[in-house]
Amino acid sequence: MEDQLMALKKLGVNATMLSASATPAELKQTQEAMLDKNSPLKILYVTPEKLAKSKRFMAKLEKMYELGRFARLVIDEVHCCSQWGHDFRPDYKFLGIMKRQFPEVPILGLTATATLSVLKDVQTILNISLDSCYLFRASFNRPNLYYQVRHKPAAPEKVIDDMESLIKKKFKGKSGIVYCFSKKESEEITADLNKRGIKSGVYHADCSAADRSQVHQAWSSNKIQVVVATVAFGMGIDKPDVRFVIHHSISKSMENLYQESGRAGRDDQQAHCIVYYRLADVFRQSSMVFTEQTGLDNLMGVVDYCTNTDRCRRSMIARHFGEVWDKSHCNQMCDHCDPQNRVNSQTVDISGMCADVITILDHAAAQQQRLTAIKLIDTWQGKGTKPMKGSGASVTTASREECELILAIMLLRDYIKEDFHFTPYATISYLVPGTKAVTMRHGSEAVTVTVEPGMFEALPKVQKPKDKLSSAANKDMPSSTAIKDKPTTSTAQKDKTSLKKDKPDLVIINPEKSHFKSQPVVSNAKKRSPRPDTKRKAPIVISDNDEPSTMDFCDYLAGSPPETPKFLADSPVDVSPKKQKRKS
Repeated sequence: MEDQLMALKKLGVNATMLSASATPAELKQTQEAMLDKNSPLKILYVTPEKLAKSKRFMAKLEKMYELGRFARLVIDEVHCCSQWGHDFRPDYKFLGIMKRQFPEVPILGLTATATLSVLKDVQTILNISLDSCYLFRASFNRPNLYYQVRHKPAAPEKVIDDMESLIKKKFKGKSGIVYCFSKKESEEITADLNKRGIKSGVYHADCSAADRSQVHQAWSSNKIQVVVATVAFGMGIDKPDVRFVIHHSISKSMENLYQESGRAGRDDQQAHCIVYYRLADVFRQSSMVFTEQTGLDNLMGVVDYCTNTDRCRRSMIARHFGEVWDKSHCNQMCDHCDPQNRVNSQTVDISGMCADVITILDHAAAQQQRLTAIKLIDTWQGKGTKPMKGSGASVTTASREECELILAIMLLRDYIKEDFHFTPYATISYLVPGTKAVTMRHGSEAVTVTVEPGMFEALPKVQKPKDKLSSAANKDMPSSTAIKDKPTTSTAQKDKTSLKKDKPDLVIINPEKSHFKSQPVVSNAKKRSPRPDTKRKAPIVISDNDEPSTMDFCDYLAGSPPETPKFLADSPVDVSPKKQKRKS
């Protein structure tokens, strides 16, 4: 709200806001302006929490509506209404009564990160019918943003070293944001960057309102280069010249990642959106979001985005938001499409390694032990405790980074899953076999993954099927020449030809009764004759009355009658093959 107020004042628009930091005098002045027809006040910013918890303010709104002063209700970040959204806030659901209380007030909802299912849910919550509203959607694509995922070193100092190199060399003197997982982490990184000569300020929910405002204004005026913040920073931020957004830790959903990255490059100049990924951060996030309706599913979307080694980043974002996207439109603006960063990835078979993980987890369950990801990898690499030895799994020679990738792939494909347990001080995530673990136990499914060169050198490589046209192109002749060689009949074509040959002709038996008037009548058509050793007899009829029935259940073929089964020999019902009455 503060950022938007600063922008409106520069444009000469009279606006104000009601926040927790407002003094009683400011509150009184604003509420009087709401009801004064001569007041120059045009826009009032409030939070949904203010509407939900202040009956006095709602009374003022009703009075303002009666006076004809309530011109429009605008709901920013409207996706927060939906429990299926990535950032659900309960007080947003209170906005559902606004249409009922103020039926003549137009409602405008704004969001940059809602999927189609979330939008439908929002319309239901706000009591807006589909035939009484307009929906305007723009493409998700920001062509000036460069998307990149970088490996996050295990040592915190090495992460800071890499960030320092980026900021001082690539983004020297340019404004940016660093997003962190926790308040403590944001304070530590701010201190480290300042020690290394990078002017930074910290911003999180526990900072006082005055401190947050001071950091925001200093950053907006370029007095400091970097804001190190939690997700509390960013709603409504519209600084045009942000050249980089760095995620020190992964976001909890693709919507959050897209929204936070989208604060870069608002001036349409090139900007970079960088994510540092490591598996340990996944479990920190999962223990926070597993209680949300779609928290874990949303998090797995980010894991898929970060672990993929060959797909265009933009195409992955497009798929998430339900938009059709051709990777050629990326214009080399992601690390997978950029020829300077592109590598020749290879596909390897990791089935044996996945089976070893399931074996270790099964052995741990038999020993009544739980394994976190860290302990699982230690056990897998032969560093486990004595009770874990003897599980039958092979000790892996893979690096820790490779082991972490295996676990991430198994989580994504449901071979393993997380099992959460509470302690007095934290929530711990353990790993257990998933719903598809049985395929690993029986070896009935092959698991492959595309990786960068140099990884899993000892594993068997999987050859990708070659396209026939590309094979022709690789020869010492033009591909067109190869295509124009003698045509060969494909197996599919042969099958179609044989089917046509085997397909019987249409035979018209009674042409006077046929609907197929255009078909020729085959005069020598042979009618099907019954088997020579059989002749038809009257059908067996089961009737509930003495009247004859035409219900034909089966035809009894002539010949010696079948023997009566022993279990029917003493039955009061006569089962001989002739018309019978059901005896009561």
